[in-house]
Amino acid sequence: MTQSKREVHVIGAGPAGLMAAERLAQAGLSVVVHERMPSVARKFLMAGRGGLNLTHSEPLDRFLTRYGSAQAPVARWIDAFTPADLTAWVEGLGQPTFIGSSGRVFPRAMKTSPLLRAWLARLGDLGVEIRIRSRWVGWRDGALAFETPDGERLERPDAVVLALGGASWPRLGSDGAWKPWLEAGGVAVAPFRPANVGFDFAWSSLFRDRFAGQPLKGVAVTHGSRTARGEAMIARYGLEGGAVYALSAALRASIEADGRADVHIDLKPDVAVGKLTDRLSKPRGKASLSNHLRKVVGLEPVAVALLYEAGPLPVSPRALAERIKAMPLTLTGVQGLERAISSAGGVALDGVDERLMLVARPGVFVAGEMLDWEAPTGGYLLQASFASGAQAARGLIDWLDSRG
Repeated sequence: MTQSKREVHVIGAGPAGLMAAERLAQAGLSVVVHERMPSVARKFLMAGRGGLNLTHSEPLDRFLTRYGSAQAPVARWIDAFTPADLTAWVEGLGQPTFIGSSGRVFPRAMKTSPLLRAWLARLGDLGVEIRIRSRWVGWRDGALAFETPDGERLERPDAVVLALGGASWPRLGSDGAWKPWLEAGGVAVAPFRPANVGFDFAWSSLFRDRFAGQPLKGVAVTHGSRTARGEAMIARYGLEGGAVYALSAALRASIEADGRADVHIDLKPDVAVGKLTDRLSKPRGKASLSNHLRKVVGLEPVAVALLYEAGPLPVSPRALAERIKAMPLTLTGVQGLERAISSAGGVALDGVDERLMLVARPGVFVAGEMLDWEAPTGGYLLQASFASGAQAARGLIDWLDSRG
């Protein structure tokens, strides 16, 4: 790379934008990063509050299926920046990692802040300039326009990476305000929809008031032909949690089409219905049915109470076992973007080339959640975000080189 005097700008200081900035600076370019918030990577920091799940250790062929209809383009990014590459990059920043029992990969510190501090120090050493409170507001006469505390500022870099995020958790910085500016330039942008989000269910008031905020641990949630295992969380409005998020695209589509999404929760996915029937057939003496379920099946109080949400419990041990294995719920609505972990929609993937450059605007590259893809939590979101940032940086460098 011989472009040491060329200046490129990255708009958005989340994982995708900062990864692009790092790769561009390592290639010898002068890099400026713009962030509209008072500090960088706020959503990234929020993602680490419960333990920063960086990626997943499952075989890559299975890993890539998590991206649904966007699998083919996302696979190109991840083939060039694999989960192993991401893990090595994190450890190169002095943050050891480990693989959890579920196969998910975490930094040993579990938090985002030590990793982010080390990353920002590296970017500083590379000469990357980060401008906070610098909000992109579109183009003015071919220049990038920014609102800053000192007034509007126009910039004319040699190329730019847009990594402004989607439209979820807008209070952290991703508000989707960029959508009309790109559409005005002929870029197709799919409507934003909530992803990795909770769904509505009308609990009885007694159940809601007692159990909201409590998890159903180690369950399996099934919708149609798809099943996801993990944790489901009781919310006052309905149901959320990792096992629900893994099905959120299909659940959202069902509600959009039919106004409902039928799910079944297996409260004991590792115990066959026959074995449960045998356990439930044991005499319970003077024990209440709830205590019997706790002792012979091992159900927590929240799981026992959940069984009653479908009506009186069956008398037959077999029928009761079948309810434990397939507790039915009909979800009736989707929580909004302000409560969603991520968003679907964004810049249409057929509107960018393999380098992630906008077909309608040469020299402008797009990375991260701005693009129209979605994935469940579990490391898949962050992996693709990091990988897309690296892909956009490679594409920008290639584009500049091709121009001489």
